[in-house]
Amino acid sequence: MQPIAAADYHDLCHVDDPQLSPGDERVAFVRRTPDDDDSYAATIYVVPVGGDAATPFTASEGADSQPRWSPDGDRLAFASTRGESDRQQLWIVPTDGGEARRVTTVVGGIDNLEWSPDGSRLCFTQRVTAGDREEGRDRTVGPDYEREEPDPRVIDRMIYRAGTEYFDGKRSHVYVLEVDDALSGSLEGDESAGGALTRLTDGDGDYVAPTWGDDETVYYAAKAGPEPDDSLAYDIYEHDLERGATAGSDAAEAFARTTGWLGSMDATEGGRVAFEYAPEEKASMRQTEIRVHDRATGDEVTPTESLDRTVGHRCHFEWAPDDEALYFTTPDEGSRVCWSVPGDGSAEPTRVYGDGATIEDFSVGENAVAFVQSEWDHPGDVFVTTRGGNETHRLTRVNDEYLTDRPVRQPEEVWFETGGDAGGDGEPDDERERRIQGWLLTPPEFDADASADETYPLIVEIHGGPHAHWTTAGTMWHEFQTLAARGYAVFWCNPRGSTGYGEEHAMAIERDWGEITLIDVLAGLETVCERDFIDLDEVFVTGGSFGGFMTAWAVGNTDRFRAAVSQRGVYDLTGFYGSTDAFKLVEGDFGTTPWEESDFLWERSPTAHVPAVDTPTLVMHSDRDYRTPANTAELFYLGLKKHGVDTRLVRYPREGHELSRSGEPAHVVDRLERTVRWFDGYSDHRDAPPALERERDADLSSAPEE
Repeated sequence: MQPIAAADYHDLCHVDDPQLSPGDERVAFVRRTPDDDDSYAATIYVVPVGGDAATPFTASEGADSQPRWSPDGDRLAFASTRGESDRQQLWIVPTDGGEARRVTTVVGGIDNLEWSPDGSRLCFTQRVTAGDREEGRDRTVGPDYEREEPDPRVIDRMIYRAGTEYFDGKRSHVYVLEVDDALSGSLEGDESAGGALTRLTDGDGDYVAPTWGDDETVYYAAKAGPEPDDSLAYDIYEHDLERGATAGSDAAEAFARTTGWLGSMDATEGGRVAFEYAPEEKASMRQTEIRVHDRATGDEVTPTESLDRTVGHRCHFEWAPDDEALYFTTPDEGSRVCWSVPGDGSAEPTRVYGDGATIEDFSVGENAVAFVQSEWDHPGDVFVTTRGGNETHRLTRVNDEYLTDRPVRQPEEVWFETGGDAGGDGEPDDERERRIQGWLLTPPEFDADASADETYPLIVEIHGGPHAHWTTAGTMWHEFQTLAARGYAVFWCNPRGSTGYGEEHAMAIERDWGEITLIDVLAGLETVCERDFIDLDEVFVTGGSFGGFMTAWAVGNTDRFRAAVSQRGVYDLTGFYGSTDAFKLVEGDFGTTPWEESDFLWERSPTAHVPAVDTPTLVMHSDRDYRTPANTAELFYLGLKKHGVDTRLVRYPREGHELSRSGEPAHVVDRLERTVRWFDGYSDHRDAPPALERERDADLSSAPEE
């Protein structure tokens, strides 16, 4: 057996976006693997529901995404970067055989792809500038066109960058493609290339989440208010294509408003529109519900209202083909599960499937539900179950060859009790005890019957969010198993602030991210340290995003950890507020701004506690992380250096906030190897000097060959 290693990331396959074909006979999905150190190969595969092997459906050229069956199943639309440029375009391939045809030459890429009910049209969004719209580049552009970088970059918006990109005037607009016209035309000339494509929206708004109602109706949403970037309100529009399909026509009518973070919508042909809703006050902590607006009556219902779970954070919902039931996912006590509920709210939500697993994506058919599921023993495969979840089959085993000779340990579920706020002595002063769920993963060679003299160092992992939710699988599967294979026990939990345990649990960290969370993490740590095989003197801590915030908070407020690795964190709430695209998170969770309570936010920032740090702390950050920008990491790192703490700052070029999940493969591996190397250097269980005493790239996969 070979132990799981960080570099194995190059050998792992990831699947996502499963789509059931009409008739529930096949499932299309995206199969993604590292192509080299810098990029991924993403190809669409199809697997029969009957159980035969999955086969590639598109050529291994470029990166494919968003497979969407036509309503009659004769065609499959998808987005891809194949071709003469790396711009994402729309392609259509016949499902009974034949070559894929490129049907767009747009400048802004393809997102939110969806067929009309009769299969004659496709809608999508792309991000384009006013110049793109005026010059027609949003309808067709040559392969040699390159958008110039602004010099200087002049900014007028509150939110002017996200992901890894500056907006530079780009806005999201909604388009409709006439499919037969596009397939019968030519992409050689501007007029014929763009003639099948119509833009429905115009102006300086961002139009998002388009979805079809009937064949002549498209719904979409846009931020509302005098300063949309400072708003959590969205107006929802109905666009009647019979009244007018061109941008700026009077065919669009706003008919509803929602608040929160609207990521998607889904509508029925009968005019029932489902969308996300969260109360505007303290929205970042409140649970996201599904609301349904009936266009015929104007009535709105919230069918998920009775369920004390959120439909937010990497979750999904959609109508079943009968247009009566809504299917959706939520985090739920260490799982991400699938539910169904009547769209009119006439009955309580019913759990369909998912206990003990993580459902990433799903697609609802006439009699089946296809989904991607990861579990403790594999990082993700395509499954199918009945609409009621009574009979489930695994359709793929994409990593079986890799897993055959790798030992994979099953984590032990650990429930423990914690208190409320800390008093002056650091102990809880709230008599109410809360139960927190966590897990302990032991190294592959661990033997519960071995001598108690054999002990293992422990790594505590803290999740991001802060309102996220960890399971035994999902995106952390490889990292947890790699750390265990390197001889560490690994502990993680869902402290207060996490989703999946009700709204009260998620809101418990209001105005106090650090102290409350640390109480819970330390309570879990002490619980697992009661086991004889844990070395009490060798406990390490790491985490990314909010987990980076908590890692830095922990080393400034306790000396319990031997060493720490803080990743992509928030270290100064004021600096974060002024540089992130998510400043509403501070307003929602803390109920204030830097101008109202500057001292309050400083005291609740990890950097304020740097003088108390003596724990060796590695700081890792991405250069193009515009969710948690690097300026606060620089401040924290400088503070550690000024106060004589063993530290190092590692910067990853070209990477954003999703480094650990979808960064360049070489960077994903390097991040994990540097984490282990930092801990090894401060462990008596390892014969290794601290990383600061070694060559900078020693024993790393990225080390240049001599």
